[in-house]
This record gives sequence, C-alpha cells and structure tokens, in this order.
Amino acid sequence: MSSSLSADPVRVIKTGPRGVGSQMSDFASLLRTVREAGLLRRSKRFYITTFAVITLAMAGAWVGFAMLAGTWYILLIAAAMGIIFTQYAFLTHELAHRQVFQSSKLNDTLGRLMSDLVVGISYAWWMNKHSRHHANPNTVDKDPDIETDFIIFQKEKTVGLKGITKFMAKRQGYLFFPALLLEGFNLHSHAFQEVFNFKKKVDKRWLEITLLLVRNIGYLAIVFSFLPLGMAFAFLGVQMGIFGLYMGASFAPNHKGMPILPKGSKVDFLRRQVLTSRNIRSGHFMNHFMGGLNYQIEHHLFPTMPRPHLRRAQEMVKEYCKTKDIKYTEVGLFTSYGIVIRHLNEVGLSADGDPFDCPAAGRTGYSG
Repeated sequence: MSSSLSADPVRVIKTGPRGVGSQMSDFASLLRTVREAGLLRRSKRFYITTFAVITLAMAGAWVGFAMLAGTWYILLIAAAMGIIFTQYAFLTHELAHRQVFQSSKLNDTLGRLMSDLVVGISYAWWMNKHSRHHANPNTVDKDPDIETDFIIFQKEKTVGLKGITKFMAKRQGYLFFPALLLEGFNLHSHAFQEVFNFKKKVDKRWLEITLLLVRNIGYLAIVFSFLPLGMAFAFLGVQMGIFGLYMGASFAPNHKGMPILPKGSKVDFLRRQVLTSRNIRSGHFMNHFMGGLNYQIEHHLFPTMPRPHLRRAQEMVKEYCKTKDIKYTEVGLFTSYGIVIRHLNEVGLSADGDPFDCPAAGRTGYSG
C-alpha cells in the first residue's frame, strides 16, 4: 500500500523544532491526531453485520451437517466450521479489546459468552495471556507469546538441547505450520486447565466452567450422536485442525521474526509497539480474513480501535513513523510466512552456536 495521502492529507502534529520531540510526547501527538480524526469511535453497525453474517454461515453449516451426516462429505462441513469458529474468535478478540461497545461491562459479558459458550476457549485465560502480550510484545520474560512451548522462540532457550529435541528444534520452522493443526486442541486444553486450577484466581470461575462444559459437552454429544464413531473422530480432527491452523496462521505473522527486546530494556511505547510488530500488506478482503490482525501495528498502538478504522489509521501511522525515522514493517502474507519459517529455523540452529547473538537489536533503540 502506498503511503501517499493525496486524497486526504494527514496533519502530523509537531512536538518540537523540525518535528523532533521527546519520545515521551511522540505517541501523545499521534494519539491526538487519530482521536481528532474520529478513528477511536465505535462502529457497532459493522460488528452487528459481521456477527449476523458469521451466524448465518454457521446456521447453514449445521443444516449441511444434518443433510450430509453419514457421508464423508461431512468433512467439508467440518472444515467450514473450523473457519467459522475462527471468525467468532476474531470477534471475541475485538470484544476483549473494547472495540465493539463503549461499555466495558457489555464488552466483557458478550466476550465471555462468545469465547466460552461459542468458541469453547476460556475468556479469563485469554485476557490474562493477551493483556501481558500487548503490554510487552516480544519482551523476554514478559511476553507469554515468546515463551517456549513446542516451538522455541528465543535463542538462549536452545542451550543444552540434545537428541530428538535438538533435531526437532533445528527444523522447527518447517514444523511450525503443521504443528498448528494441533493448536485447536491446545487452546481448548488451556481453557480447562485454567478454570480447574483452583490454586489460581480466575475471574468468574464457575460461570466459565458452566459455559465451557455446556459448549464442549453439547458439541461432542451432537457430533457423536449423529455420526458413526470413526466419522465423528474424523469430523472433530478436521474441524479442530482447520481452526488451529487458521488461528495460528493469522496471529503468527504479526511478531514472529521481529526484534526481541531483552529483559529490562527500556523502549518508549510508540517504538516498542511499532518495532516489534509487522503488518500484512492487504486490502478489504484480508481485513475480514484476518480479523483486523493484518494491521497489527495500528492494533497495538490503539487496541480499542474498531477494525473498520485500522486502514485509515495506518496511513497516519506510516507517515508519522516516517517523520520520526521509526522503521515501519509491512510485507505480503506469504512473505511473512517465509520470514517466520526462516527465523524459527535460525533460532533452532543456534543450538550449535552462540545463543546470545541479538540480531536487529540496534533497530529498537533500547537501553539496558
């Protein structure tokens, strides 16, 4: 996307001589410009329409389920449901960020219902994890999204790997996307681990337990009641596989392969969010397909901004970053996947080398 703003020039508010101001005021100036443009206003009509379209698609999928039950064509319905549940998850994400309604309570209530009762994932678990990520993206020991799971995201975590673990780590970039086929099961597992961990405080624990049990037991009961046993397992495998792959493929391009900030580093808010995030070059289709996650930089800078306004905000942010000499990263979708694969392989290969090499650190301008 071109950064030319000939159609509607953006007023960049200068905070000092020649537009150079303190890092503390840089974001405040950008925020003021965005707010004055009305881009933080809610867009309820968009979300009501989107929810209606997704729900209509889900109703059609259940009709197809009833018509095709007993035939292997049912797996097409399973794949469709995997996509639709992911679209519901995008809406849940936006409710959690207060993008839909002005009322925090209404966003939370509907977000919890959407997450637990529709998607089958714990809202409390998601809020805790995702809030920490937004506060400190790609920051060692603060961002849960770069903690070691099946995939190792930090070079120093590869120290001491041996045998099959080392073999897998050195090829983890190639294994990343196939592994996402299991991410749906992982997300549902985390949901139940969260709400049944009575040593940990969980907001509205019993409500979440009730909603999760109703949703997941009810869903399994329908699938196994109307399909032969083998076909039922195949249906679940396809639906959960597509769900996990779609979710992971939408979230992964946003930060993987971007600079990782060392523990204790000090970077101002604007640069921390912009330098650790990557946008996906896109049009209106991609904005719907990725639930607005393609505008990851703008989403991190303005987490309450409704999805329809992110494109307009991008024009402002790109121009503003240019005046401040802040690197703004935007690539195509498949280019981003290539970056993720190469980065993860490089991390895995560091098991044979120096785990403390910190490429791209100079671009962040952090101080220890």
